[in-house]
Amino acid sequence: MDCDRIRALLDPYLDGELDRGDAQAVDGHLRHCDACRRRLNVGRALAAGLRKHAAYRAAPAALRARIQSAVAEPVAPQKSTGGWRQLFGRFDARRWLPAGGAVAGAVLATAVLTFTVTVEMAGVSQDQRMIDQLVSGHSRAVLTNHQIDVASSDQHTVKPWLSSRLDFSPGVTDLAPAGYPLLGGRLDYINDRSVAVLVYGHRRHVIDLFIWPDNASSAATGMRSFSKRGVNIVQWSESGMAFSAVSDVNTDDLKQFARGYASAEYGTAR
Repeated sequence: MDCDRIRALLDPYLDGELDRGDAQAVDGHLRHCDACRRRLNVGRALAAGLRKHAAYRAAPAALRARIQSAVAEPVAPQKSTGGWRQLFGRFDARRWLPAGGAVAGAVLATAVLTFTVTVEMAGVSQDQRMIDQLVSGHSRAVLTNHQIDVASSDQHTVKPWLSSRLDFSPGVTDLAPAGYPLLGGRLDYINDRSVAVLVYGHRRHVIDLFIWPDNASSAATGMRSFSKRGVNIVQWSESGMAFSAVSDVNTDDLKQFARGYASAEYGTAR
């Protein structure tokens, strides 16, 4: 299996949910893939932190017994023509709420939240979902201190490392003279594909430049800027490639970085 497929299996691998074949495939891949091992270690660290710090409260034995008894009661067959009232006709709030109002409330809240999120996501555009993924990818890298897979300011080191692991070759340049030194690069997974991330510094901040082939259009587009969850994003496309600069630096500095990269790589001023 390739890295993309393995990374999709890492969470169920950690939870022991894979069948023997997939688990053996992950084991074999991890023996020779440093990047996937690092991702696995990040997941293990997060799981350990949750086990150590998350509060846990056991339900009282009497509450558990009442819930088990209620669930075990046989449910009479219901005809499908009665609508939602007939489907949920056996729900008795008077029996459930005294037995455990908090549990019943949590179940109801979870159902409502799931429905709400599903409805909201159905109305979210592809661009909005991509921005969410970009912000999450940047934030995850910062929080887990896994911002760089290959650390170097030399484009002749970073570019071959990324190109050998991707189906495209990203443009890499050091912008240190402009105040944006190249720190290295890493891989990420955005919009159902592997992407390159060039990591730059600016004062005490970090800028992630996500790069991937733009299959929708080969025409250049002007720069667009967004802000989300305290993070700024500048996006544009050039020569069949899509670019998204993501950072907590102010928008003006991020645009200046984007213009400097576009000028150095493509000789274009925006």
